[in-house]
Order: sequence, then structure tokens, then C-alpha cells
Amino acid sequence: MQAFENIMNQWNSLVWSMPLVFLCLGAGVIFSVCMKFPQVRLIKEMVRLLIHGERSDTGITPFQAFASTVGSRVGMGNIAGVATAIYFGGPGAVFWMWVIAFIGASSAFIESSLAQAYKVKTGNGEYLGGPAYFIEKGLHCKPWAVVFAVATILGPGILMPGLHVNSIASTYNEAFGANMLVVGVIFCAVFAAVICGGIKRIASVAEYMAPVMCVIYVALAFGVIGMNITKVPGVLATIVTSAFGVHQVFGAVVGSAISWGVKRGIYSNEAGQGSGAIVSAAAECSHPAKQGLVQAFSVYIDTLIVCTSSALIILLTNTFNTVAPDGKHMLAENIPGVEYGIRWATNALNRGYGNWAGKALAIIIIMFVFTSLMGYYYQAEANIRYLLKDNKIAVWVMRIVFLFSAFSGVLVNGEIIWTMGDTGAGMMAWLNIVAILFLAKKGFALLKDYEDQKKAGIKEPTFDPAKFDIKDETKVWDRYKK
Repeated sequence: MQAFENIMNQWNSLVWSMPLVFLCLGAGVIFSVCMKFPQVRLIKEMVRLLIHGERSDTGITPFQAFASTVGSRVGMGNIAGVATAIYFGGPGAVFWMWVIAFIGASSAFIESSLAQAYKVKTGNGEYLGGPAYFIEKGLHCKPWAVVFAVATILGPGILMPGLHVNSIASTYNEAFGANMLVVGVIFCAVFAAVICGGIKRIASVAEYMAPVMCVIYVALAFGVIGMNITKVPGVLATIVTSAFGVHQVFGAVVGSAISWGVKRGIYSNEAGQGSGAIVSAAAECSHPAKQGLVQAFSVYIDTLIVCTSSALIILLTNTFNTVAPDGKHMLAENIPGVEYGIRWATNALNRGYGNWAGKALAIIIIMFVFTSLMGYYYQAEANIRYLLKDNKIAVWVMRIVFLFSAFSGVLVNGEIIWTMGDTGAGMMAWLNIVAILFLAKKGFALLKDYEDQKKAGIKEPTFDPAKFDIKDETKVWDRYKK
């Protein structure tokens, strides 16, 4: 086991080296500038598309795709992930999570729009797409597409699920004294019933569960903020000053703040990772840019709202202590931040409301974990179907492997679980970001086409793949032809 941990730690260090951090930041800046910051100027259109989205008889609706990706994005990365980012990078890591969310929204637009433009229709009327498809069809590089598909199966399908089940089992053990193995068995059994229904059942569950869990958690956070309102300016100032090494305690960890902020930001909101694009492709809409804008907005929900809520809960309640000049071991109870990241939020809520809050969080976490794993499973399934041409036996094998991987989270320690999750996300990010940089001009053209049609008075723009030199072999866009 120790040898496996050493291998994973070395591989993770290689994957998440500073070049990937700068690649993520640089790509987001390039996309933002070239598209004139659509994440700011088109917010009103994002909300309109979300509220007045199209209905679908074959695929899933844009809102269901939004809910599914929010569900997969809003999970342990927003609670335990924020805690570990602060543990290793100091409060400044939160600032860099904000930065990657802001510029990453443009990356989310590009990858989701491309996924829509290159999606295909299966024999039963479902839509499949994502980086593997636009790499093969757009860049004409099948080996690259295959490597991405394999990385997605390894990441969301095998390496990442255990983290979430580990978090929920440890939370229930902490709150109710429940046996972690029993929690893992019950959770995986219920989860199996959902994923066996495919993307439509996953999207239907996420459509209701994702908004509820976000509202409840943010409401709890706002309560803590309200009780500590006088401390908020000071905490925000600490976040900003430590992000640039100005704060005397965190001057030595500014590099860690950037690295961990970007790493946890991508793990949380998945912008540029390519996973959100896979779910986006399953939606039915009249123009790819519509889903791109909806997915860009989901990044804001994830990081700017939910992650910030977690950070403020931790910092305002003094669960986090700025006592060490090296920026580490700052938890008041001296609990190791990696293994017990979820307990930071639990302790913080208990301090704000009393012991009942930790139990309430345990219940909320069921929804966080459930929706995250639904998104992970669909990402893995879609890429199994890409590699093996929709082979039903392979899909069932993937379901069994995924459930086993999820359950393994209660069998191994939390530190290696986080390392595995980070490695999976990093592998996907490397492969996807480079691909969307090569295809960026097509992504820019999709947004321009959408905006040109809107300016011409067309209320609901439509997409003509031939105009972009995209072959529509499965007749995905025929229904929108005039």
C-alpha cells in the first residue's frame, strides 16, 4: 500500500506541476480577452437561457444539463476541498479560486459549446459528446481522443469517486457514530438504482436535488456570516493580502496559495477539465453557444457562491488559526487538514449554531455526494460508449467498476483518496485545455454567430454545422434547419 501511495504522490506532483497551473490561468485569460469577457457582459443572457430553456423529448433540457453539471461540480471540492486549499495555501488560496472561476467561466463556455457543436445522436435518440468527440472530429486526432477518454474513465470513473464516499462515511461516523462500512454499503446500493437508469434518470434526479442542496448550504453559511458580520471585512482583507504574500504570516506561501487555489478551483468547478462538456453535450438546444453560456454560469454558482460560503464559514468561526509562519498546521484543534478536511466545515458550523449543525451538514452532504457521483458516473459512461461504440456489456461493467471504486473510499485513508482525485482531474485538464486552445477560433466563431443572430432580431438563434465545416453524420441539427 505504501508503494502505491508513493507512486500516486509522485504522479500527482508531475501532473499538477506549475506549468498546468499557468496553462489553466493563461488559457482562461486568452479566451476571456478574445471573446470580450462574455462571463461579464452576457450574464443577463445566461440567466435568461437558464430560466427559459428549451424542453426536450429526446435529450435532456439545458436546465437539466446545468443541474447535472452543478451537481457534479458542487460536492466535496466545495467543502473539504476548500479546507485543504486553505490548509496548504493559506486564506490566499480562496482568492485564486475566485480568479480561476472568473476566467475559467470562459474556458467552460468554449469546451461546452464545442461539445454541443460536435455531438452525435445514438440509435435510441440520446446525445453523446465531449472532448473525445471534438478532439477526434475537430482536430482529426483519434489517438488524442482515445487518451482523453481513457483518462476520463480513470479519473471520474475510478480515481475520484472514493473521495466522496469517504467524506460522507467519515461525516456520518463523526456526527452519528455510524459504521463507515455500513454507510458505504447503503449509499452505493441506493446510488446503483439511479445510475442504472442512464442520463435521463440522472438528470431528473439532479434537476431537483442540486438547487435544494445549494440553497440549504448557502443559507447556513449566510447565518454564520450574519452572526460574524463585523469580522467579514477583516477576513476578506486577509484573503486578498495573503494571496499576494502581503500578509506577514503568509508571505512564504504565496506560490502554494496560487497552486492550491487553482488546483482546488478546477477540482471544484471543473472549468477547463472537460467533464462539464461531456454532460453539456447531452442537452438539446438550438445553438451550441446557448449551452456554453449556461455552463459558464454554473461555474459562478460553484465557486463564487458555494466555495466562498465554505471559506467564510471556516475563517469567520476561527476553525482555521493563523498561528504558523509556514502557513501549515493552522487548524485550532491541530487536526490534519488533508484527512479531515470535511470536519473543518462540521466544526465551523457547530461553533456557529451548536452541535445540531454538524448533523444537518451530514444530511446535506448526502445530496452533495450523490449529485457529484452522478456526474462522475455519466462522464465515465459516455467515454466508455465512445471507445466501445455503445456496447451495453461494457456499460454494465463500467457501472460495477464505478460502484466498487466509490465503495473503496471507506477502505483507504483520506490523504491518498485526495491525491487520486487530484491526479484524475489533472490528467483530464492537461488533455482538454490544450485541445480547446487549438479549437479556440471555432469556439469564438460560435459565440459570434450566436450574437450576430441575436443582433439581427432572431430571438432563438439556430446552428448550421456546415457553416463551420462540421460534418453532422447523425443529423443532430436537422430539426433546426429552416
